[in-house]
Amino acid sequence: MNSNTVNRREFLQLGTAGFLLFAAGAATAVGDQAGGDVAAGVSSLGDIGPLQPADNNGVMLPPGFRSRVVARSGEKPVPGSDYTWHAAPDGGAAFAADDGGWVYVSNAELRNGQGGVGALRFSPAGELTDAYPILQGTSINCAGGRTPWQTWLSCEEFDLGQVYECDPFGKRVAEVRPALGRFKHEAVAVDPVNQVLYLTEDKPDGALYRFRPHRPLPYLESGTLEVARMHAGGGRPFLSWATLPDPLAETAPTRYQVPDYAPFRGGEGLVYQAGKVYFSTKHDNRVWCYHVANNEITVLYDIAISTNPILSGVDNLAITPSGEVLVAEDGGDMQIVVLTPDERVIPLVQIPGHQRSEITGPAFDPAYRRLYFSSQRGSTGHSSDGVTYEISLAES
Repeated sequence: MNSNTVNRREFLQLGTAGFLLFAAGAATAVGDQAGGDVAAGVSSLGDIGPLQPADNNGVMLPPGFRSRVVARSGEKPVPGSDYTWHAAPDGGAAFAADDGGWVYVSNAELRNGQGGVGALRFSPAGELTDAYPILQGTSINCAGGRTPWQTWLSCEEFDLGQVYECDPFGKRVAEVRPALGRFKHEAVAVDPVNQVLYLTEDKPDGALYRFRPHRPLPYLESGTLEVARMHAGGGRPFLSWATLPDPLAETAPTRYQVPDYAPFRGGEGLVYQAGKVYFSTKHDNRVWCYHVANNEITVLYDIAISTNPILSGVDNLAITPSGEVLVAEDGGDMQIVVLTPDERVIPLVQIPGHQRSEITGPAFDPAYRRLYFSSQRGSTGHSSDGVTYEISLAES
């Protein structure tokens, strides 16, 4: 067992209600290595307790959990460092480090070349040891996606925005990836099995895109960018894919280059797991699931017909290895909400008093023991007052 996985003895000792928050994911990994007996007795995230009154950091959590503020916009996260945490923290992801620690990266959704990506480095014990930039000089870096080869794809959210591939450890200079198209990018997800990337577009009539590289991943220098079309017929709707003639949008916006493309109402968060692509659309408050094997597309959550319509302002997504989809709210009740495989809708985190903000960048550490996210504009509603949090087991 490597240093980034919860060890078996420690895992079995965490049999409390609080343990359920992150264990659904870690249990899968540990259970696989232990012959499956561990994961078999573990409940889902849907079995966590109700949210408790706000703690000292103003965060409402289920029983057995605690929060920690790890960074504030305009302040230096690490004493003695010269790096100041960026304003407007947005999409994020976590990456395993060789020493057993990890790095959490966070976009800066700022205009006029003031955007980019910042990184927080944690020790194996969870201590914050370093903070530094990994991308600078870009604009409106909204969401993005982590890759299996340990890079972060940061997306610019404006009409001719691009995608930048960043090294979370800050050793390699970030590189722009023009082949991923020029449009109002939101998020990216990698399907390593079929060697493709999926991308969302944050427009009221935005598209869903697929990128097929000309060489095996991690190659992203060239490839074919496609747009989804939706079809009805014999059962569920399904998607097909049409090649874009002009991915750089020199002649027309990418979404208009294929007349019968499928419009999605404000594409937001995007994740891939086990042959399924999940993405959210903010203007109709839906979370979708695209089944890669048969091209079917279904709606996982729709506020208009849900029996528990507590989730609104759907935005960034995260997912556990056992299939619970975490949805961060842009506005709404300022919650992170869990959509379980058995169709339950469960509040996981809430930040009352931050109604003029949005929750951004939910991401688990490599062992699924901690969850990171930000309130982009804090309690004041100003981008300069962003707050980045960590939640973990109270006894850890």
